[in-house]
Amino acid sequence: MTNELIHAVAVADTPAKLVTAVQNLATAKDVAAIPTLIAVFGYNNPTAAAIASAALVELGEVAVPELLTQIDDYNYGARAYSIRTLAAIADPRALDVLISVAATDFAPSVRRAAAQGLGRLHWHKLDQPASQTAQQQALETLLFVSQDPEWSIRYAAIVGLQGLAKIPDLQQPIQTRLKEILATDTEKAVCARVLLALSQ
Repeated sequence: MTNELIHAVAVADTPAKLVTAVQNLATAKDVAAIPTLIAVFGYNNPTAAAIASAALVELGEVAVPELLTQIDDYNYGARAYSIRTLAAIADPRALDVLISVAATDFAPSVRRAAAQGLGRLHWHKLDQPASQTAQQQALETLLFVSQDPEWSIRYAAIVGLQGLAKIPDLQQPIQTRLKEILATDTEKAVCARVLLALSQ
C-alpha cells in the first residue's frame, strides 16, 4: 500500500497532483515513507513541502537520522524545510547541525529556524554530562548569533535564548545578555522581543 502511495508521488506531473499524492502518503504514517517525504522538500512546491514536513514531525524521532543525512547543501528551499522539521521534532541528535546552520548558513530563514530550534531541544533525552555540554554549546551559539548584523536573526536568537532559559543553570548568562541587547539594540522589534522574554 505504502509503495503505491510513494509511486504516486514520484509520477505526479502537476503541482495539484503532487499535493494530493503527498497528502495521501502523509496519512499512511509509515516510516517507509520518510525518504520520499524528505525528497518532496526539493520539488519546489511549498504546499506539498509543508504537508511533508508536518508528516515527518508527526512521525517524530524515527525520522531524525534520515533527515540529518539527507540535508541538501545545494537546494536552499529543501534545506530550510529540513532544518524547520528537525527544529520542530526537537531531538538533540540534531544539535550539531542546528549549531552549524544557525551560525554559518547563508540563508537567513534557515538560520532563523535553526536558532529557534536550539532553544527547544528535548535535553532530557541526553545523559549527564552530555546534556550539560550540549546545553552549553547551544548557549554559546545563540549568544554569538544574538550579535548578528541582520535584525531578524537576532530576533530568532532571542526566541532561542528564551527557550534555553528554562534550564536553571543557564538563566543568569541569558538574562545578562538579554539586558545588554535591550540597552544597545536599535531595532524596536528586537527590543520588544527581549522585553517579552524577560517578562516570562
